Amino acid sequence: MTPQSPLGLCLVMPRSPSIAPSWVLVLRLLALLRPPGLGEACSCVPTHPQEHFCNSAVVIRAKVSSEKIVTASDDPSDTQKLIRYEIKQTKMFKGFEKVKDIQYVYTPTVPPLCGVRLIANNQKQYLLTGDVLSDGKIFISLCNEVLPWEDVSSAQRESLNHGYLINCGCKITTCYSADCTNLVRNECLWTDWLLERRLYGNQAQHFICKKNADSTCSWQLVHHHPLRKALVDIIQP
Repeated sequence: MTPQSPLGLCLVMPRSPSIAPSWVLVLRLLALLRPPGLGEACSCVPTHPQEHFCNSAVVIRAKVSSEKIVTASDDPSDTQKLIRYEIKQTKMFKGFEKVKDIQYVYTPTVPPLCGVRLIANNQKQYLLTGDVLSDGKIFISLCNEVLPWEDVSSAQRESLNHGYLINCGCKITTCYSADCTNLVRNECLWTDWLLERRLYGNQAQHFICKKNADSTCSWQLVHHHPLRKALVDIIQP
């Protein structure tokens, strides 16, 4: 996962399909939300993998077969360019009701707009989270979770299939100081930065924020199932 600044900003995509943004709106918002003075930097709000899953319209595992620079829209006057990655989807974890089989994903070409660089060799696999825009295309950026599949922990793989979705009613808040406290009942405090001085540590890699019977939420260690993981990897190469 690409390191992200704890004080960064990035576009928060709308969750409702009825207000899905257009390419033009997405790129303008990314430009406006970029903190001043960062030059060529991309900065995103730190997000736990569970939150990435819950906040994204689609979550897939895929290989990338090719890339191409294309125009952002059909408007002849539009000079904005995007990278179009042709992918082979090997597994869909979320988004069945929005899209069936995803052939392409799109990302900005300009570094300050958080464009994603993927290896297009039809071999390396990625975990991709993204959003469905108003024209039906899938948009990804560094503010989504874009992770080589080999870097996805066993607990995260389990949670992609069984844990994240049913616990999307929980809220995960990043904790940067020892005096942070729960403000709402369904909140888990993400303390990787506080305890390990890195964001994607133990809680990000091995825990889910689980909803309890009393409507509170708390961290729970994800138990690994080696046999089931092996079967999933065989079925989804």
